[in-house]
Amino acid sequence: MPDDVVTGWDLGGAHLKAAQVERGGRLVAALQVPCRLWLGMDELTHSLGEARRQLRRSRRHGVTMTGELVDLFADRAEGVGRLSQTMAEHFADDELRVYAGRQGFVASPGEHWRAVASANWHASARFVGTHCAQALFIDVGSTTADIVPIRNGQVDAAGYTDDERLVSEELVYTGVTRTPIMAVAESVPFGGQRQRLMAEYFATMADAHRLTGELPDDADQLPTADGRGKTAEESARRLARMLGRDRQSADLADWRRLARHLAERQLQTLHAAIDRVLSRGALGDDAPVIGAGVGRFLVRPLAERLRRPYVDFASLIEGEPATREWAARCAPAAAVAILAAEGW
Repeated sequence: MPDDVVTGWDLGGAHLKAAQVERGGRLVAALQVPCRLWLGMDELTHSLGEARRQLRRSRRHGVTMTGELVDLFADRAEGVGRLSQTMAEHFADDELRVYAGRQGFVASPGEHWRAVASANWHASARFVGTHCAQALFIDVGSTTADIVPIRNGQVDAAGYTDDERLVSEELVYTGVTRTPIMAVAESVPFGGQRQRLMAEYFATMADAHRLTGELPDDADQLPTADGRGKTAEESARRLARMLGRDRQSADLADWRRLARHLAERQLQTLHAAIDRVLSRGALGDDAPVIGAGVGRFLVRPLAERLRRPYVDFASLIEGEPATREWAARCAPAAAVAILAAEGW
């Protein structure tokens, strides 16, 4: 029945994520569909339709977002307003609340746009706090990474807004699919020499992680940089362009070696930010690392480097294994669904 489930929505700039939980908190659905919001609001309408076809009918909805950042909108206030209005129109006959971080759920998001804007990380961390009194929550997604301390079961972040979190390095703009290679490294070792990379959008980290074999086959849902396929050969061809070369100029093993180097550079960037966050001394040495996001395959080795136990976000949720896996990839949607269900 529609009243038996609560749906959580995470409106991103590149993906729409959704999760559904039953009243008892059991997860029954989680999914992600492409939503290139910068192209227009029709993208959101289309993605909502696609998601709703895969979900159960629901009359209660919790919403969080980061999509207000796309350049479709003049500013974040407009973005929050238009996204919230679109959701209200799509679910006009339902109950809908928008997550406003420290303020919880609000019925008038336009009045609280500063708190609503990009608060999805807070929802995830708040949920983690209900399970772990002390933890370091790390969500590595397609575009960004969140690094959030949990202390005494509460979100203990130094920043809240995007700019504050960038300054505190609790937000790092690096992800495992959409991040351009040129944002990870300016030069790389190749063929026994060090070579500068082209500052062109020829390849993304999806190509690198695809060549390392760590990127799940269904994780990269958006078109590639050149609009071509997603085989190892095609990823190697795109990486080669970053060096001003052709794929045939070196063996596939050489391009895989380059991919591993780029993955390591991304890990080092994240490790440095984590060290900055941990240097505040808020967490004990035994506080676990909670890994979430489509790129959480990077979080486990980070936990090993930090010499901390690793806990997967999926293990905190009740549900079928495949559904929990997608919930871990779509942590904010799952979190906002569970938090909303508890609030009704």
